[in-house]
Amino acid sequence: MKIFAVGKNYILHNKEMEGALYKPEEPVIFTKADSALLKDGKPFFPPDDLGRIDYETELVVRICRLGKSIPQRFAHRYYDAVTVGIDFTARDLQSKLKQKGLPWELCKGFDGSAAIGEWVDVGKFRDIQAIHFHLDINGKTVQEGCSSDMLYKVDELIAYISRWFTLKTGDILYTGTPAGVGPVSINDHLVGWLEERKVLEFNVK
Repeated sequence: MKIFAVGKNYILHNKEMEGALYKPEEPVIFTKADSALLKDGKPFFPPDDLGRIDYETELVVRICRLGKSIPQRFAHRYYDAVTVGIDFTARDLQSKLKQKGLPWELCKGFDGSAAIGEWVDVGKFRDIQAIHFHLDINGKTVQEGCSSDMLYKVDELIAYISRWFTLKTGDILYTGTPAGVGPVSINDHLVGWLEERKVLEFNVK
């Protein structure tokens, strides 16, 4: 099982992080180790030595068949379910890595950094590019977005990633975060929503 993730895929998040409204020339793709996956409502334990840990709420897509070099027009055949996930990011470490021009894996792929909710059949939604999602922390909405605002759409991402990686059943794709990221603290209670459906719930310990 492979975990793919997309950076800089919402224009207001790009302004939030880098002070400019822009679209990358190509999708920004990175991966997480399989040990990053945090599921079934298990608690998140922030690493003690990584400083500030931010939540990044995302629409996550599940790959349902084997594919390589998938044409964009057929990409919709290669995923069958969606959910909400949290791409936890060690923000202080990420800043240091960026300054040195180094890869992001250490700040993005550590154990437990890929929280994931309950899968929902994609057929439950009218359009995968019109899904609203949001994150509540301690009963307050802290981040919300809509997949219609993605700079690179789900089918574009599937086609792009499959140029380099063979996609396999069970692989998952974090599609990027909208604006509104922020830090988590011990004892926070996180709840993620797809439209009005609660799909993710866990605590920070």
